Amino acid sequence: MPADHLLALDQGTSSSRAIVFHRDGRIVARAQREFRQHYPQPGWVEHDAEEIWDTQLAVAREALATSGLQPRDIAAIGITNQRETTVLWNRASGRPIHHAIVWQDRRTEPLCAHLRERPEVQEEVRRATGLVIDPYFSGSKIRWLLDHVSGTHLAAARGELAFGTIDSWLLYKLTGGRVHASDVSNAARTMLFDIRHNRWSPSLLAALHVPESLLPAVHPSSHVYGETEPALFGAPIAIAGIAGDQQAALFGQACFEAGLAKNTYGTGCFLLMHTGGRFEHSRNGLVSTAAAQTSAVPEYALEGSVFIGGAVVQWLRDGLGAITRSSDVQSLAQSVPDAGGVMFVPAFTGLGAPYWQPEARGAIVGLTRGSTVAHIARAALESIAFQSAALLQAMAADAAAGGTGAVTELRVDGGASVNDALMQFQADLLGIPVVRPQVTETTALGAAYLAGLAVGTYASREELAAQWRVERRFHPTMPPAQAAEWMARWEHAVRQAVAA
Repeated sequence: MPADHLLALDQGTSSSRAIVFHRDGRIVARAQREFRQHYPQPGWVEHDAEEIWDTQLAVAREALATSGLQPRDIAAIGITNQRETTVLWNRASGRPIHHAIVWQDRRTEPLCAHLRERPEVQEEVRRATGLVIDPYFSGSKIRWLLDHVSGTHLAAARGELAFGTIDSWLLYKLTGGRVHASDVSNAARTMLFDIRHNRWSPSLLAALHVPESLLPAVHPSSHVYGETEPALFGAPIAIAGIAGDQQAALFGQACFEAGLAKNTYGTGCFLLMHTGGRFEHSRNGLVSTAAAQTSAVPEYALEGSVFIGGAVVQWLRDGLGAITRSSDVQSLAQSVPDAGGVMFVPAFTGLGAPYWQPEARGAIVGLTRGSTVAHIARAALESIAFQSAALLQAMAADAAAGGTGAVTELRVDGGASVNDALMQFQADLLGIPVVRPQVTETTALGAAYLAGLAVGTYASREELAAQWRVERRFHPTMPPAQAAEWMARWEHAVRQAVAA
């Protein structure tokens, strides 16, 4: 009997998860564990890569045990991961040389500012990678590690070190150190990868003084990368799909054609629109990036990234102490009819697209003597929708200029997408339907789909598109003029945060 299940490893910013899917997209079993966040200085965010590996392996084993399946029942493993987060490790020992520097980390802004002063570098980043020069991306993080960890220059020159985003790190560990590789969607987020030609850019490696010996091989997202060490699960399992979390979600939402868009509500918020085979530069503060690829033929997407989305709820819980559990935020926010004029700009680590203001910091404006913690909680939730609406406005302007056509609906997924009130407010601000699928675990599902295509579990993308089902459609109810007024208030609050 052929194996008809797939195991997705979903390594996120705040937790490691594993989900076993049946080939028809049904969730059979899942497991999740949070891990520690490290904040050595303001604006710095780190993870322990060994803890990431330990938690990811533990949840994979737990999900398999819960499912009652054996390794022979798993057709393949797909990996999806927090992108840009940077790990350097020793090839011989397999040990990281430093904590992983997380995508949210802003420590490399001085280096990025210096690079922006070189017009030829700025233009090459834009031309080859589709990105902007920003600490968000991996390239400057690699440079920081080489400059600040003792002995790394010499070790790198000797070829003793390996760089990877989290997908590469997990692949290396799963294969017992046999495979050092990545996929195009993760490589595209390094600020070092030419997405027009699917290769590392010699000129950008030179500009950041990054040795090519550090870098992983790069393959399509749907590709048989290798097999797991037999001892990890009792028998080897093929690893056949890798994609950065946002490209995986785009794939899991069956956004295979130009003009289809999705927004993932996770630690951050990430809005992607497929642009097909056209590499399009944004005129409105977005970036171009590689979409998940099932062959060597490049595919692209426009992307807007919000650094603090669902993480604002974590701050309400852990920083402000306003709630005990993250799930408490909805009832607290709904205990008041509106935010009472409060606007919350959660720029804890700067503002991403479409603003790109790395020095901005969080601001709560519009407070009065009548403001309560409930108003702040509601404003925090609404900030997720405001930031996402700003992204879609920029995307709509780019689509109109590029001839892609207007986005007529927004497919949503991620943890906060289950919040009905938030999704309705999002539809109201956007003025288009917000569509939630039956399976909201689309990031993990996309990784599973990519792996399944590589090993023949699925015959085509058309088969996958036929499996996508709507759970609920949220139609806008707010008059357009009122939505525009709300967005104007949001932009005013953003200006105050940037000025601060």
